[in-house]
Amino acid sequence: MNRFRGLALAIGLALIPTFLIWLPLFLRMEYVWGIPLPQEGLTTIVSNYDGPLYIVVAKSLYNPEIIKTMFSFDLPTEYYAAHFPLFPLLIRLGGFVTTHPYAMLAITLLSSILALWYFYKLISEYVEPQQAVWLTSMFSVFPARWLIVRSVGSPEPLFVAAIIASIFYFQKSRFWLAAFWGVIAQLTKSPGVLLFIAYGGYIASVEFNRLENTRFNSWVKSIKFKPYPVLLIPLSLLSVFVLYKYTMNDFLAYFHSGDNIHLLFPPFQIFNYQASWVNTHWLEEIIFIYLISFYGLVKLVLDKKQVMAWFVGVFFVSLLFVSHRDILRYSLPIIPFLYVAYRDLLSKTEFKWAFALIIVPIYLFSLAFISRNIMPISNWSSLL
Repeated sequence: MNRFRGLALAIGLALIPTFLIWLPLFLRMEYVWGIPLPQEGLTTIVSNYDGPLYIVVAKSLYNPEIIKTMFSFDLPTEYYAAHFPLFPLLIRLGGFVTTHPYAMLAITLLSSILALWYFYKLISEYVEPQQAVWLTSMFSVFPARWLIVRSVGSPEPLFVAAIIASIFYFQKSRFWLAAFWGVIAQLTKSPGVLLFIAYGGYIASVEFNRLENTRFNSWVKSIKFKPYPVLLIPLSLLSVFVLYKYTMNDFLAYFHSGDNIHLLFPPFQIFNYQASWVNTHWLEEIIFIYLISFYGLVKLVLDKKQVMAWFVGVFFVSLLFVSHRDILRYSLPIIPFLYVAYRDLLSKTEFKWAFALIIVPIYLFSLAFISRNIMPISNWSSLL
């Protein structure tokens, strides 16, 4: 019964907020709360960045000649290597049933259900059932950037779902399932390898603590590397590079994809307002993202949530080197675990009243963002 309740909750929370975002666009309303809306209907949804680029990969399978001849985007063929293959392959499969743009939206919605379901399973380990429902409801729309990527064609819901599922099973020592979902994450987006690094750090820390209280010879003899299935994660990354060698004749095509890799040294380069993916000095909210993330990490460490703490820590360090205005989207994989860290605060009655105040701003921001985050596409025929 609890499993059915969690799944039903996930389905409702995945679909209803998204449909409320879609509704004004579907009805071709000119304004919502004074915000002007485009009049292209659901075309606005499917043309949001980077959805159409994943459709290109789905239809071309990285073949440079097909990309050059079929599609009119002014991008080098190497650019598409930054778009990992699993999400496009799922779109391609869905394309046998419907058009590729609608298949893309369907995959995103199904992935959102999966993400919310696994979040409910995860958070239920730490709070009472009533609070698990509340926190899952909150997670379905907050942060607003999460609601946005769930409402357009995007690999993030699948990536986040796989990350949550992998860590959920790893904490239960179900290492084959943890590895399976880790592979799904890795095949979806390049930062999936950070999950393997986090697991490696956690395993090393456990073994180091054990070594402190054990003679070296006894420690060596007693080593049993039970989590070995997680080695499939870096192997799956290797398989992506092999795919690029076969399709694009470049094993390292991902690293030759242009300015898609936004990791720059030294850290905090996001405050360089001249950087190509920043282009603004209005960046103060980035400081709050760093603060909330780091304090959440501290709380996880103090709460002895070691696996989650390792993942949030590794991911947070990588974020410090990200130079991209949309850093909150890059932060989405750690958000579920920050909910665990802040669960007591987020479950307080006074916080629920405060959150009720921002429901309307979340909706308006999401609608405005989606209305403006549109790729210019003059001819859809090659993308259908």
